[in-house]
Amino acid sequence: MKAKISLLLLFCSLFSFSTFAQDKPIKDRRTHPDLYFLEESEVANSLDLLPPPPSAESILFLYDKARYDWGKSQRNTERGDQAVQDARIDGNGVPIAFSEAFGVNITKEETPEIHKLLINMREDAGDLATRQAKNYYMRVRPFSFFNEPTCNPEQQKELSTNGSYPSGHTSIGWATALVLAEINPDRQNEILKRGFEMGQSRVICGYHFQSDVDAARIVASGVVARLHANEAFMAQLKKAKKEFEKLQKQGAVKVSNRKLTN
Repeated sequence: MKAKISLLLLFCSLFSFSTFAQDKPIKDRRTHPDLYFLEESEVANSLDLLPPPPSAESILFLYDKARYDWGKSQRNTERGDQAVQDARIDGNGVPIAFSEAFGVNITKEETPEIHKLLINMREDAGDLATRQAKNYYMRVRPFSFFNEPTCNPEQQKELSTNGSYPSGHTSIGWATALVLAEINPDRQNEILKRGFEMGQSRVICGYHFQSDVDAARIVASGVVARLHANEAFMAQLKKAKKEFEKLQKQGAVKVSNRKLTN
């Protein structure tokens, strides 16, 4: 009798686990069409694409350590203040971060099509592009590795539970910069510089090693290339470009200060 009860309990537990696994929501366009253009299977696998992160005994890690020390030296400066702001990419954080470099205030009210494009591609770049490598390596973040505070301690507890390699924030920043530079090529220098800075902000805050950031720019470029083969993304990009052209005709776009050369 006890054996039958044990078998029954085991069957029930296995059934419950199987049901839970099947019911666990898939995080891509199938379940969150307002936050993704792509399905997980459509994105280049970051685990296959990237080399392993540097081990703590490697020469490459010495560079990571040097950059970590550089980052700490920047925290009590204006650049450090910017790094704190760059950590906030939820909500309108990304559009706000790029507005000045783009030459237009990117808001839901003023530029609804551009705003929608950036919000809808954010997790394609941040989550899907980095998910496989992050989950596999589960690299310890710098602030945990060195047991030191970050530039924004309020996020430390949450970040300590997921992998550091590659950096999702960096991937979002770089992918966004590539797309915005396509919409407004006249300000590509300012836009790409801003996208690059968002990655370095992760080093300054101690959230990521430099190698996490460098790897993220690779997967970000890959996901942007894949997005250009997606009909929904291309349709929204077309709307965003048309909206931008209208703003240009209205004289609402800030002109780049850089000198153009032939």
